Amino acid sequence: DVCCAFCLQITAKAAIVFVALQYNVTQPATEEQATESASLYYYGFKDLATVFFYMLVAIIVHAIIQEYVLDKINRRMHFSKTKHSKFNESGQLSAFYFLACIWGTFILISENYISDPTILWRAYPHNLMTFQMKFFYISQLAYWLHALPELYFQKTKKEDIPRQLVYIGLYLFHIAGAYLLNLNHLGLVLLVLHYFVEFLFHISRLFYFSDEKYQKGFSLWAVLFVLGRLLTLILSVLTVGFGLARAENQKLDFSTGNFNVLAVRIAVLASICITQAFMMWKFINFQLRRWREHSAFQAPPVKRKPAVTKGRSSRKGTENGVNGAVTSNGADSPRNRKEKSS
Repeated sequence: DVCCAFCLQITAKAAIVFVALQYNVTQPATEEQATESASLYYYGFKDLATVFFYMLVAIIVHAIIQEYVLDKINRRMHFSKTKHSKFNESGQLSAFYFLACIWGTFILISENYISDPTILWRAYPHNLMTFQMKFFYISQLAYWLHALPELYFQKTKKEDIPRQLVYIGLYLFHIAGAYLLNLNHLGLVLLVLHYFVEFLFHISRLFYFSDEKYQKGFSLWAVLFVLGRLLTLILSVLTVGFGLARAENQKLDFSTGNFNVLAVRIAVLASICITQAFMMWKFINFQLRRWREHSAFQAPPVKRKPAVTKGRSSRKGTENGVNGAVTSNGADSPRNRKEKSS
């Protein structure tokens, strides 16, 4: 009995590392919050266990949405294999983008980000996070990590795997970068902005699969996509290029999580600018391909001129009719035959 109780205690302690958020500290009450103290969090190596656990949760939720929602719709619509895979992709991503966008917007409102934009760079480093802020980042990392084994579970085509790996890697790189560099305020704003635009694209594609004449959603998405890239660059330059560049403390300090040095700022801005340029390049190619397909569909069919044969066949055709066309009586005989004398 003692051994069983000890094993259960060890198992419970190990489970807490996977389920609960780690590295919490209690901040004493201030003049603004004189009645109660606040519990804040920072990051550490134990977060890997938490991310792994919620990655498994994301795989389970992914399977539930696929089996009880998307598969039922697919059986009713009778999609082709290509549309079937694209419908599943847009269905999963639209659900995720919608929930993440609402969750992120709630954090922005509750922590007063919208009314005071200077909070993006003021009092950097932002090494202490609220519970909902840290849980948001843990969930984002877990979701995009779960997308890697889903490539196998969903039996993704080999030609689609490189494209999937590129955008999964970009998400993980930027989310982990904002989390580790204590740029979680800026990262949250940019994620909400990006998720809203992506949600509009995937929900428009779902409507397009049900009715191929539906194009209004794509037109609105195209406008918001360009505006989203522009706002991303403006906020990034404003926060990193101006706000953090004018901060007093610009010394690299791993103990306090201060990465506000020139090299890091240049690297952050370069990665954001290169990613936005890559996305715009893909967007322009996508729009050009759609324009060519639409032009080819609207263009009238070209009438082919009848081929003119040369040589003996043309001369013979002239005898039989015009341009090789056989006349009504030419098939029988071009001229009257002489009757044999008996």
